[in-house]
Amino acid sequence: MTKGILGKKVGMTQIFTEAGELIPVTVIEATPNVVLQVKTVETDGYNAVQVGFDNLRDVLSNKPAKGHVAKANTAPKRFIREFKNIEGLEVGAEITVDTFAAGDVVDVTGTSKGKGFQGVIKRHGQSRGPMAHGSRYHRRPGSMGPVAPNRVFKNKHLAGRMGGNRVTIQNLEIAQVVPEKNVILIKGNVPGAKKSLITIKSAVKAGK
Repeated sequence: MTKGILGKKVGMTQIFTEAGELIPVTVIEATPNVVLQVKTVETDGYNAVQVGFDNLRDVLSNKPAKGHVAKANTAPKRFIREFKNIEGLEVGAEITVDTFAAGDVVDVTGTSKGKGFQGVIKRHGQSRGPMAHGSRYHRRPGSMGPVAPNRVFKNKHLAGRMGGNRVTIQNLEIAQVVPEKNVILIKGNVPGAKKSLITIKSAVKAGK
């Protein structure tokens, strides 16, 4: 069965295993998620569970949002997302960090850090030209393509905005779960800045 939870990236630290091995981990704080709606094929055309994370102050919420969460008997939420293929949950139920256990393999989704407008070397990893004084080609994008079409083709690697994209890293291992602090420690790094929304789901390709 698929498992999923929403959390907030706190930062990175390191822990030691019983064998004395040092493991770098990312700390994800996931306060209990509340099930706001259960979608079915009969009513919505597909099966999914809608969950809310991170309470919103009353002054920042509106009447429709309050009405939507009233059935779950909870406060309006800052983030609302859906998980497919999760069964056995009812409206108002809570999803906590102890849904997961150390050793579980998960897919982690976040929004990568925005790096602004960058050139092709930083953005696409292209090589630069000679830095000698006679060279007039240092950090430029290179050829724009053949002469014949008289235009630049789509998807040409050029300078532009870098980062700020939805990124999923697959098959990360959960190193430790701390239920009393609502914390999950994930081995390695995950996309996103500190305090950003992180989605943790059971790995799609774990058994392959």
